[in-house]
Amino acid sequence: MKTAPQPRPFDSLRATPKIWSALFIILLALGGLLRLLDITDPPLDFHPSRQLRNSLVAREIYYSVLPSATDEQRNLAASFANSVGKYEPPVIESIVGYTYLITGETIVVARVWETFFWLAAGIALFDLMRRAVSPWAALLGLAYYLILPFSVEASRSFQPDPLMTSAFVIGIYFLYRWSEEFGVQELALAKDGKSSDSKKETWKWAILAGIFLGFAAFVKIVIAFFVGAAAIALVLFTLGKDFWKSKQVWVMAALMVVPALLFYVLLNQGRSTEYFFSWTVALIKLISSSDFYNQWLVFVGRLFGLTVIFASVAGAFIAPPRMRWLLVSLWVGYLLYGLTLPFQMYTHSYYHIQLIPIVALGLAMVLHPLTERVAGIGGVGRVGFVAVVVAVIGYHAYVARSVLVAESFRHEPAYWSEVGEIVPTDGKVIALTHDYGYRLMMYGWRKVSLWPLATGLSEVRNPDKNNAEKFEELTAGVDYFLVTAFGQFDKQPDLKTILNEYPILTEGDGYVLYDLRK
Repeated sequence: MKTAPQPRPFDSLRATPKIWSALFIILLALGGLLRLLDITDPPLDFHPSRQLRNSLVAREIYYSVLPSATDEQRNLAASFANSVGKYEPPVIESIVGYTYLITGETIVVARVWETFFWLAAGIALFDLMRRAVSPWAALLGLAYYLILPFSVEASRSFQPDPLMTSAFVIGIYFLYRWSEEFGVQELALAKDGKSSDSKKETWKWAILAGIFLGFAAFVKIVIAFFVGAAAIALVLFTLGKDFWKSKQVWVMAALMVVPALLFYVLLNQGRSTEYFFSWTVALIKLISSSDFYNQWLVFVGRLFGLTVIFASVAGAFIAPPRMRWLLVSLWVGYLLYGLTLPFQMYTHSYYHIQLIPIVALGLAMVLHPLTERVAGIGGVGRVGFVAVVVAVIGYHAYVARSVLVAESFRHEPAYWSEVGEIVPTDGKVIALTHDYGYRLMMYGWRKVSLWPLATGLSEVRNPDKNNAEKFEELTAGVDYFLVTAFGQFDKQPDLKTILNEYPILTEGDGYVLYDLRK
């Protein structure tokens, strides 16, 4: 006599979303809480020059519409904003700048908005993972997306990249839903020759995918490698060689391409061309060196963990077919992206922010068989596994929290305000200073000319250049030389020797002002 099969442990949990839904909410709350720690600290904790650049642009937008702003404030704010590189449309800066009208000018606004966007994308990412794996594996992937220390630090930073990545994640979620719905429609047609409401659904997902992926590319064009790869892969998987017959494909393509095309090619062609030649053409030689690939791997290993990276890549190959096409295409997009912007791949951590959700997706695929195995055991094994997972998540949450509170920058505004007060107004000033002079503009409300920095980028582009040899040329018509970046000063001993011949007009804790008139 055959007995009825006994339900496996966790079968009841699979049947009801109550428990994993509660865990999902807890993870979102933890991710949000971590990003809002130390929320009033000035934006100098993570790539300060990039965050200050956005802050200056947001300030210009704010003062341009603030009724109580004086003409002097508006003119200064506009002057500062015009002096920074404007390669992308000011989307996040506009959101923050207009919010200042309610809250006043504070970095809190930017961090709250960026956190909101990241969490919204996390909801889409979880449902995307859940369509290919169990909710438990999806929860682990979501935990990585939310709790990874690099993710916490980068996703709350005031720059276009968190918004770009969030829109991209939501866009590929809708793209995946479109592909799924097309499969449902084909089954309905094969069964009874009627598509019922499926066609309306595919149009809905197609339009939403096009809007969000197009918006992501509009916010920052570098995501186009990932957008294009994902769109091509899922369209081919869904429609095959006859994809060109689908009106939905052409509508999606137009929504994805036209906004970015209008801004980056037609309206901002000069800046886009400058960026392409400065960062791609001039540095493409790097990809011919094996050292480049080693540095790239080491760099992303520090951000994500190389074992995690390789496990995620492996997950792409064991994923269900539709997800496999998506993940493999995203990794191909990442490779092409890295080869196009080689210098940033081992120097700029925020250029890897879009890899966070991709790694999380791949990890969910790898962890799915493991969670299924755990669901089939009981007792000590299951309890021990859960304990390890909780410990790992807790540890990474603690590390993320420690990174954010480890150093305070609250003294910086007062310091740069003091520096701004000692900068003379009766002549031209050149400075060897922090973050392209952005700190002085942001907190001291002063703009100066910049003495060239000695950086890794300058060494790659001009390895034999000695700026001190052109001192007379670079300081022609200049009355004062301000030094605040003493680390840079030590890297340029010839400059230090020259300036020692000039009298010091004033000096203080962290700055010295030379008088070049004598």
